[in-house]
Amino acid sequence: QFRLVESGGGLVQPGGSLRLSCAASEFNLENYAIGWFRQAPGKEREGVSCISSSSSTTYEDSVKGRFIISRDSAKNTVYLQMHSLKPEDTAVYYCATEWLVCTFYNANRYSKMNYWGDGNQVTVSS
Repeated sequence: QFRLVESGGGLVQPGGSLRLSCAASEFNLENYAIGWFRQAPGKEREGVSCISSSSSTTYEDSVKGRFIISRDSAKNTVYLQMHSLKPEDTAVYYCATEWLVCTFYNANRYSKMNYWGDGNQVTVSS
């Protein structure tokens, strides 16, 4: 019933840009924090960025200065704008929710996130 759908991924050359979208249906994201996660082949899922219900943001060191997370409440959507993409950014990207602030995201307790999308592939290659 409650759904998150990621979109906007694809194939891009190193140094290029993509914007991922996380759109919610049948519930309002206003009171949720939204985290972006990624999982590369052979690696564990890792946090990328998180935005709270009040739009406070946090980024992993590997993406600081390159990625920007934002939300558009009117569209019930959270975005991840990615610039200066590197091959090591290649992964399946997921969005997920928790209540108000990025508590579970910051604690690496990802299994406690309540709603997850099905993921979207980003491939950075020349």
